[in-house]
Amino acid sequence: MSLRRSFLSRRTTSRSNSVNESRTVSNSPDIDIAGGFEPDSGENDGGGYWANMLPELLGEIIKRVEASDDRWPLRRNVVVSGCVCKRWREVSREVVKPPLHAGKITFPSCLKQPGPRDSPIQCLIKRNKKNSVFYLYLAASPSFTNKGKFLLAARRYRNGAHTEYIISLDPDDSAQGSNAYVGKLRSDFLGTKFTIYDTQPPHNGAKPSSSRSGRRFTSKQISPQVPAGNFEIGEVSYKFNLLKSRGPRRMICSLKCTPSPPEPNKPEDGRVLTRSKSVASGQSQTLLRNKAPRWHEHLQCWCLNFHGRVTVASVKNFQLVATLDQSQPGEEGDGETVLLQFGKVGDDVFTMDYRQPLSAFHAFAVCLTSFGTKLACE
Repeated sequence: MSLRRSFLSRRTTSRSNSVNESRTVSNSPDIDIAGGFEPDSGENDGGGYWANMLPELLGEIIKRVEASDDRWPLRRNVVVSGCVCKRWREVSREVVKPPLHAGKITFPSCLKQPGPRDSPIQCLIKRNKKNSVFYLYLAASPSFTNKGKFLLAARRYRNGAHTEYIISLDPDDSAQGSNAYVGKLRSDFLGTKFTIYDTQPPHNGAKPSSSRSGRRFTSKQISPQVPAGNFEIGEVSYKFNLLKSRGPRRMICSLKCTPSPPEPNKPEDGRVLTRSKSVASGQSQTLLRNKAPRWHEHLQCWCLNFHGRVTVASVKNFQLVATLDQSQPGEEGDGETVLLQFGKVGDDVFTMDYRQPLSAFHAFAVCLTSFGTKLACE
C-alpha cells in the first residue's frame, strides 16, 4: 500500500461518540495536497471518548507508538494514530519528528522536507520502460531486490519539443489536475536543461509560473490555503560535451530548498507543547555540481566510490556535492560531502541516496534528469 493510500484509506460519512465508531474514523483523515492535516470544522472534535483522553496519557501513547514503529508497514500505526481525531493529529505532529531529525519518512509532507544531516536516506527507483513510469521507493533493507515502501511516481510525456515528467503521490494517477499531483520536471529542446516545478510556493509572495501548462488545475487539487499553480524551485543543467571530449557527463543544479524546521519545544515535565507558528520564512539557495570521477588505468574507465550502493557501470551514475549552501555557516559547501548519489544496480533498478538540504522530492526530480539520451552531452 502506498504512503498516500495508507494515509487516505477511506472516508466515513458519519461520526459517533462510541469507541467502535471512533476507531472507524481513525482510518479516514482529511488532508491537503501537501500531505498535512486539515483541521475539522466546528467545536466538536469528532473523536468521541478518544478526544477526552488526558493530555499526559495521550502524549505518552503517541510517543510509544512512534518509538516502537521504526519501519513500514509497522510505521502505518503512527499515521493511523494521527487520524483518530483533531487532538490526536495535533499531538502526532508534535511527537513525530521530521526526517531532518529522525531520519524517517512518515507523512506525505515529509517528502518535501530536508533529509538528515549525518546519514543519507536510502531509496530505490524502479523504471517501467513500457509505459515510461518511474517509481520511487523507500528502501526497506540493504538488498536491492526488496523495493520497500512506495513514495512517489513520475510519468514521462512528450509535449511538443519538450519532455515533461509529472510527479505524483499515486502510482496509478499521473494527471496534472488530480489530487495526487505534487510537481513536475520540464526539459528544453535539447534535453540538457531541466526546470523543476512544485505545487507549493517556495516562499511567501512567490508567483506561479506563467506558462500555459502551469494553469491546468482543478478546483479540488489544491488546499484553499495554498495558491494554485506551478512554482519554479530549481534548475538542472548538463554541460555540452560532444563526443565525450571532456569525459563523462557534467551537471550543475540550482535548488531552492525549504529552511530546516526547528525541533518541537518540550518542557521538563515531558508534556508536548503546541508547535510554534513563528517558523522562519525565507528560502535557502543550494548550488550543486557532480563530483568529478577519476580515470582508472587498469579498468580503463571512469570511477567513483559509491560505497557498494551502485554495482553497474552507466553514464547515468553521478554524485552531487555542494559548492554553495546557504543552510550552512558561511554559506559555503565543502565540495566533498555527497548530498545526492544515484546509480544503476539492475536493468531497471537504480539507487538514490540523499541528505540535507535536499528532500525526497528534490532528489527524485534531479535523478529523473539523468534518464534519456543526451546527444549534446555524450
